Amino acid sequence: MDNQELINFFRQAALEVDLAMQADLASIESGLLGEVLFHGIFNGGKRIRPQLTLICAELTDGARRPDRQRILDLAIVFEYLHAASLFHDDVIDHADQRRGKPTANAIWGVSPVILAGDYLLSRAMTKAGAVGGAEAMALVGRATEAMVEAEFLQARTAAENNTSEENYFKVAAGKTGALIAAACEAGVYLGGGSPEQRAAIRLYGENIGLAFQIIDDLLDYQGDPARTGKAVGNDLGEGKMTLPLLHAMRRAGLEDRATLEEVLAADGDGKTARFAEVMDLIGKYDGFVYARGRANELIAAGLAGLSCFRAGRELQILKGLAGYVLRRDK
Repeated sequence: MDNQELINFFRQAALEVDLAMQADLASIESGLLGEVLFHGIFNGGKRIRPQLTLICAELTDGARRPDRQRILDLAIVFEYLHAASLFHDDVIDHADQRRGKPTANAIWGVSPVILAGDYLLSRAMTKAGAVGGAEAMALVGRATEAMVEAEFLQARTAAENNTSEENYFKVAAGKTGALIAAACEAGVYLGGGSPEQRAAIRLYGENIGLAFQIIDDLLDYQGDPARTGKAVGNDLGEGKMTLPLLHAMRRAGLEDRATLEEVLAADGDGKTARFAEVMDLIGKYDGFVYARGRANELIAAGLAGLSCFRAGRELQILKGLAGYVLRRDK
């Protein structure tokens, strides 16, 4: 499956997910809550997480084959969780823009946005329980716990200037991998998959999330702003310890490491002003090559486990998505 076929498939499925969410949220009585939710949820986004649930529910030869509406009801849970995390992130970061538009907190203030995020978390748990019972609720709960813990770990990492790769992957697994893994596993669970299949798809989902984060790291240094829609160097300006930078710091000689530490200790503008210098040092110590290699390894490991599923269109889509993650330029 080539890139264009994959993009066309996901665009069409995203429309189905949007219609399901609009129908589900139509019963909200508070006008303000509805406005905040619709602004945050329907402000762009590819709907990858719920689409993975839809795909994975069709992967298995399980005895129980849920109808499409049941699968959709569970799938949108994962978009609600993602949207809730973005609402809360924007409040925490005092962000006033997301996807080129004003954030909900920039328009309505902090309190309504926190409450809207809380509503989505509650709605997600209610729907998960109604569709998939205690097991689906447990999947949602574990993913949410991992996301929150990762936020605390990221804050501690920044305060301690922790440059360990292990720590980087713990944060990425919680912030990005956990929800994607849960979305995949929920689909296989609903489709009657075996414990082996659930473990395989969980690894695939987590590794897709980790690889996606690594490619994001690379694009922040090497991306074309005309394609990505944002300037390079944002992560450096915010002091984020991305994988290419971590690798360079670990391998750098004393003088070069001191230079990198000096840049990281500067304010945002000071970091940005020395972006080219940091780029050169990361290249010198093969940080970009190493990061891309790790992304390739993660994708390969995730794909290897999919041999326990029958061949078919759904498996082709999952493999195509894995390739797209590695090739993407925006």
